[in-house]
Amino acid sequence: MKRIFILSLVIIAEACSSGTMNRNSQASEDKILISSNTSGKGPEIVIDLTKGPSFYYPLLAVWIEDSDGKYIQTLYVAESVGKGVFIYGKPENNKWVRSAKRAPQTLPYWAHKRGIIASDGLYIPDSLTAVPDAYSGATPVSGFMLSSRADYELPENYRIMLEINQNWDWNEYWTNDKFPDDQNYKMSCQPALVYSAEINSRSLKDSYNMKPVGHSHYSGKTGELFTDLSTMTTALQIAGSIVVKIR
Repeated sequence: MKRIFILSLVIIAEACSSGTMNRNSQASEDKILISSNTSGKGPEIVIDLTKGPSFYYPLLAVWIEDSDGKYIQTLYVAESVGKGVFIYGKPENNKWVRSAKRAPQTLPYWAHKRGIIASDGLYIPDSLTAVPDAYSGATPVSGFMLSSRADYELPENYRIMLEINQNWDWNEYWTNDKFPDDQNYKMSCQPALVYSAEINSRSLKDSYNMKPVGHSHYSGKTGELFTDLSTMTTALQIAGSIVVKIR
């Protein structure tokens, strides 16, 4: 089960290096409150994402993996990606209509980690390999707080992962004509960013600031993680901060 509410929150930004409060960074933001996998038996995991200056309807996935990088479960994924059906799926009679759509460039790192291959050979879900309703929801239109649960108790050491991507996000390096024959690339340009937070369940902190650890393949052809972020610009500003809390 999942629920979505709107609430007005005052966000106090935390200094990334020390976790101390920066009083000059206080900002007011309307955030969406998302609840997913409420029937899970494991710990509650809260993701607080404050939007950055480049935030504009990004697609994202949140999941858990162990300390060796082995996928455990999805906590939340944008429904369009998780179901393979987009509201603006195809043009029809001079307007965009809802339609099934494969978009392997959106969240390829998550999709390959999940490891389920559709009949067309793609890892990105289609109607037959769709993510269950409990783990998916509408694309956030603003900053959000996600409250989810692990299906079961987790190992002592694990990671919370988040992948985020925004369409048509080109820059001087990731130009619209960089790969002229790759239509999937053209829909994304700057590849999806991957964030991570390392958790030790025996020594929990009050919160964890998620850090970018790399980017995905530019058109989703592989599940590689590319750790060089020197060519990424506005993609790094989709999220202002991403904070994890374990309860």
